[in-house]
Amino acid sequence: MASALPEDTDPALTSRNSEEPIPSHPFNLQKPSHLTDYLKGLKSCTNPLDNNPFYRPIEGFYITQTDVILRQTILDFSTILSPRFAYHRAGPRKRIFFDPGTTCAAIVTCGGLCPGMNTVIRELVVGLWELYGVRKIFGVVAGYRGFYSREPIELNPKLVHNWHKKGGTVLETSRGGFDLHKIVDAIQSRGFNQVYIIGGDGTMRGAVKIFNEIRQRKLNIGVAGIPKTVDNDIGVIDKSFGFQTAVEMAQQAINAAHVEAESAVNGIGLVKLMGRSTGHIALHATLSSRDVDCCLIPEIDFYLEGKGGLFEFLEKRLQENGHAVLVVAEGAGQDKIPRTEAQKEERDESGNPVFLDVGAWLKSELKNWWSRDHPTELFTVKHIDPTYMIRAVPANATDNLYCTLLAHSAIHGVMAGYTGFVCGPINGNFGYIPLEEVAEAKNEVNLKDHKWAWVRSVTNQPGFVRSVLKVHHVGLICKRLPSIVSLSYMTGTPRENNRVLKWKGILTSGIRERERKRGGLELQCNCEIRNPGWTLNCLVMCNALLGSILLSAEETKLIGV
Repeated sequence: MASALPEDTDPALTSRNSEEPIPSHPFNLQKPSHLTDYLKGLKSCTNPLDNNPFYRPIEGFYITQTDVILRQTILDFSTILSPRFAYHRAGPRKRIFFDPGTTCAAIVTCGGLCPGMNTVIRELVVGLWELYGVRKIFGVVAGYRGFYSREPIELNPKLVHNWHKKGGTVLETSRGGFDLHKIVDAIQSRGFNQVYIIGGDGTMRGAVKIFNEIRQRKLNIGVAGIPKTVDNDIGVIDKSFGFQTAVEMAQQAINAAHVEAESAVNGIGLVKLMGRSTGHIALHATLSSRDVDCCLIPEIDFYLEGKGGLFEFLEKRLQENGHAVLVVAEGAGQDKIPRTEAQKEERDESGNPVFLDVGAWLKSELKNWWSRDHPTELFTVKHIDPTYMIRAVPANATDNLYCTLLAHSAIHGVMAGYTGFVCGPINGNFGYIPLEEVAEAKNEVNLKDHKWAWVRSVTNQPGFVRSVLKVHHVGLICKRLPSIVSLSYMTGTPRENNRVLKWKGILTSGIRERERKRGGLELQCNCEIRNPGWTLNCLVMCNALLGSILLSAEETKLIGV
């Protein structure tokens, strides 16, 4: 929640050189919650780092409330500057709000695997133990459900010493199992007063609920989130840990696909990479490899057939080079893969839609296209799916260092009394971000950014932009009142010698249903016909529970081309 800069009176919450409240500034400070917000009179104590022989704090070592990080660092001086979003800088504070002797910390990992999870766990344990002298540290087993269904594991530096060399999470993980009251009851009954939650956006949404419940109960418990997603799709922060390792591992799959394609006649190497809602791994792997001919990500709409389509581009590339490499993110093209009604409704334990295999679908479509258009020519598609391989490996050196900074930043924040926050880099500097903001923010590939233009220049792939003919149909009457599933336009002559011609696909959007007084159902829809060369017949198929019914349009209006 945005707020003015604070006016706290505790020495730990005042400016660097005086005890005076911090002056007002033209910044929107995204202030994380503090235990003193709802526990008035909570006492602070001196940071034990004062007596740590390895640190010997000097002037400027401790972070104060005057140290903030700006989210926007690029300004346009030709315009009136709006207030900048600012965040408290992460790091050790002069005074802390937890007595290390009575502190009992819990660490939990949730959701999918990611390189670096064990490093974060290790550094949380070592940081709490060595920096602050905390001796009660526990690992919660198997995700959120582990709070109330499993006994925690007591952790110490000797036990976790080599964990950073292992992939996955030694604490185990799971999806689902989120029962708010059981979780908070277990936190309270086990005596945990610090909770470190490692997970993605879904896990962070759960952490928001845990934090709010703890605050409502007025418990002296600090909650910190450490953002984890191999897809790099969490917003606000610069990047997620494990992402660079994943991109590095993706290179091996792309290299293998390139060798396979180059060694075959008309060979295509098809690599499916992780990326449900964003294509960061595919994008960065493409730029790093320079062997990729086309990169498909969830943020772009692509099509297969016709001028400017994928098939036309690949055919040209095969004619020029004799081979091609295609990289696709797992979330790309999901709207183009045929689904049953049951598949449309399918969800995983976290409530996310279950994706179909875009790699297998593309491989099938590529083979069908080539056998149809070039039945006498050789053609090979090698589909490589390293999806789970790239997330199950140990973190590389860069991610290991990043995980250490994340863990220590989280520890410093909780010990200083902050709660309900996520730590992460903002423009290269680590800060504390309110949990609610991170839980809702998304980091998608910006197609207007120079990085996507760089991909296009490296691959020379088409922009997949077609001319559009907009059509408006009104007055489609169905007196049998079926349950509408979809509305699809047919192209070409609907029937020829009692043989139904090939469909061009579902081309409608924005269907609205409205009851008519005479007992019928009027359908109004706006659609886009993506190829003005196609002829449009005024025949519509209405998929109903009682079967398919052909309807005619009372009125057809061409909006424009």
